[in-house]
Amino acid sequence: MRILIVGAGATGGAFGARLQECGRDVTYLVRPERAAHLRAHGLTFVAPDGTRTFPVRAVTAAELAGPFDVVIVAVKSGGLPAVLDDIAPAVGEGTVVIPFLNGLAHVDQLRERYGDRVLGGLVRIVATLRDGQVVQLHPLATMTVGALDASSVPLLAPVLDALDVPGFELIVSDDVLGALWEKWAFIVAAGVVTCLFRNTVGNIVAAGGEPQVRAAIEETERVAAAAGHPVGRTAHEQSVGLLTQPGSAFTSSLYRDVVAGNPNETEHLLGDYAARARALAVPVPTLDLTLVQLRAGALGS
Repeated sequence: MRILIVGAGATGGAFGARLQECGRDVTYLVRPERAAHLRAHGLTFVAPDGTRTFPVRAVTAAELAGPFDVVIVAVKSGGLPAVLDDIAPAVGEGTVVIPFLNGLAHVDQLRERYGDRVLGGLVRIVATLRDGQVVQLHPLATMTVGALDASSVPLLAPVLDALDVPGFELIVSDDVLGALWEKWAFIVAAGVVTCLFRNTVGNIVAAGGEPQVRAAIEETERVAAAAGHPVGRTAHEQSVGLLTQPGSAFTSSLYRDVVAGNPNETEHLLGDYAARARALAVPVPTLDLTLVQLRAGALGS
């Protein structure tokens, strides 16, 4: 199976390294500067179980030739518009496209372009890119895949066999759309809490903010339920536990990007969620307030 991973950052690099470690045929589609780095230095993966460096096959959009059996899209939302065109040579009659972005806007855009070849996917991993190296900060690593609806192409055994390697847990879901909504509801709640109060969870709770945190979680979960994908009890309790833990240094990745002045996913994650809430007639006052703050901050920067 020929596997194309679009992006060799924290997510694409970590899962790609695990696949390479087991001898899978992996190619990375990256920007020219990243391609030059990978060709010169290889892909260094710093994981909880050790550090290793792999020689890689890195190509740019101008060099891409296909088709591939599996195309994994592991970029942030800002890179998606270019990716929609860039991966075209890689997508053939038998290709499956599995995006690992958060939210749902990317699913709509990819399906509009590539139809039922697009499956649902999400990953859970704590990783970062540091001096060109992929660093996994916690042993947790899961990859969830599944058909978005009855029209999607089936997940054939060779694809699952190719993706099922040690180092992360492969989960095949019969409700991957529900899983995407569940994760999105949490990410939006975490973004609202940490961006609105501009602090860590521990400090927000210490300042008396736990009722507001719980209200934000309930607000985002009402939207998911109205969309037909209610958040399960276990996931709800995990969200509450993580976002109300005393002394916790947790902040959302959106908050970290905003504070650092980096490109961020405010509109892809929070803006799209608020738009879907309006379409479903679900009030989201805390989310709306956070969006005003983030948008005004962006205008003033």
